[in-house]
Amino acid sequence: MMQLTKRKEDYSKWYNDIVIKSGLAEFSGVRGFMIIKPYGFSIWEIMKNKLDKMFKDSGHKNVYFPLLIPKSFFSKEKKHIQNFYKQCAIVTHSQFKRNEETLTIDPKYQLQEELVIRPTSESIVWKTYRRWIHSYRDLPILYNQWGNAIRWEMRTRLLLRTSEFLWQEGHTAHSTKKEAIEETKKILNIYTNFSENCMAIPVLQGIKPFMDKFSGSETTYCIEALMQDGKALQIGTSHFLGQNFSKAFDVQFTNHNGKKEYVWSTSWGISTRLIGGLVMLHSDDHGLVLPPKIAPIQIVIIPIYKNKKELKKINEIVEKIQNILKKTELSIKYDNRDIFTPGWKFNEYEMKGIPIRISIGKNEIKMEKAEVFRRDTYEKIYVSWNSLITFIPELLEKIQRNIYQKALNKTKKLTVCLDHYEDFKNRINETGGFILAHWDGTMSTGKKIQEETEATIRCIPINNENETGKCIYSGKPSCQRVVFAKSY
Repeated sequence: MMQLTKRKEDYSKWYNDIVIKSGLAEFSGVRGFMIIKPYGFSIWEIMKNKLDKMFKDSGHKNVYFPLLIPKSFFSKEKKHIQNFYKQCAIVTHSQFKRNEETLTIDPKYQLQEELVIRPTSESIVWKTYRRWIHSYRDLPILYNQWGNAIRWEMRTRLLLRTSEFLWQEGHTAHSTKKEAIEETKKILNIYTNFSENCMAIPVLQGIKPFMDKFSGSETTYCIEALMQDGKALQIGTSHFLGQNFSKAFDVQFTNHNGKKEYVWSTSWGISTRLIGGLVMLHSDDHGLVLPPKIAPIQIVIIPIYKNKKELKKINEIVEKIQNILKKTELSIKYDNRDIFTPGWKFNEYEMKGIPIRISIGKNEIKMEKAEVFRRDTYEKIYVSWNSLITFIPELLEKIQRNIYQKALNKTKKLTVCLDHYEDFKNRINETGGFILAHWDGTMSTGKKIQEETEATIRCIPINNENETGKCIYSGKPSCQRVVFAKSY
């Protein structure tokens, strides 16, 4: 049996144990780079397919831009390069020189211009849009690409923060500021819908403070979620870029009045860190707990038998059950391998977070019922074979709602309003969570709070109401509360 580190003993090791032992991902041997294994990649494919449909239903089309970006492109938008230059990997030579069995750098193969391995694609996108956009008739452009990116990270953690990650990045161009802002908010709502309704992760919508917004943007919208240990995880971001990139790359269009105008733009993205969020928020000391809408296998059927004669009978029963459940279009696996015991299989599928396990043995055949096990609550119930066609889909819906409600209750419990700095420090150190507190709006205050508590301003809630108060640290006047938390 695979033993996990207990959450209360070592939360970080517990997380790594689950990622590795459930077959999601593993270390590659290259620092900061991971291997996403078939089970982890199948979860990413489900996420990708669901989000891709949402994007296409809202008018977006997929495209692909190169992985390598000329350094001159990347340097165009000055604010953009400020935050990314330390994380960039650079290609300087086109090939090696071979000397017997060794490879060396040969100046002869040095590139005329160095190439940046994309940390994000705004620069090459807007260099391209300059060729594509001339008139208002060419707008809007609503494009998205699925790919990978590299940001050289100093401290890495499987799925949550790696030097290479899979993601999607949208890049849109618009004729008006209003339209671009509406696009930014539309995408934020798509991310919110996907996070809450598919991943069962409750999120807080907000705007990043000016010092933490995306480099080159006017406004960065985000969704933040609380993990079980009270730390926040940024789930997704949507950026209103204003005209920063169109001005940097001189992308203008002729408007309805025949006048030249700079294009308005957005960019937005989510990544494989979503899988890490699933693990962090929903799992327990037995392994993964997957919401049914994200689970690659929603139902696993396991036979319990002593001899081939019993297995043959169970196989016949399971075939009937599979035929019944096929009408529901659910993902079902029948594991009748004889090289593993039922107990080993129970442990394996609990570790992988399969929402429902159905067991059938001699007793179940006598009763003409199946033993149905819920991964989220560890409850068992006996259900007649003919009732499974209605019972199982309804149970999966209950499991989806229960996983979300459990996470929501935890988030609410860990969300408080505080007005005194001592209370703030005690809360951050004891339970963590979202703390809504007044902030004087200065970068220096934000830095001091971070230095003393490790908490940062996660966002300014979108639905914030104006509220007169005093900054929790400096005592200076403040007109609204912001959300503080420790984060990943």
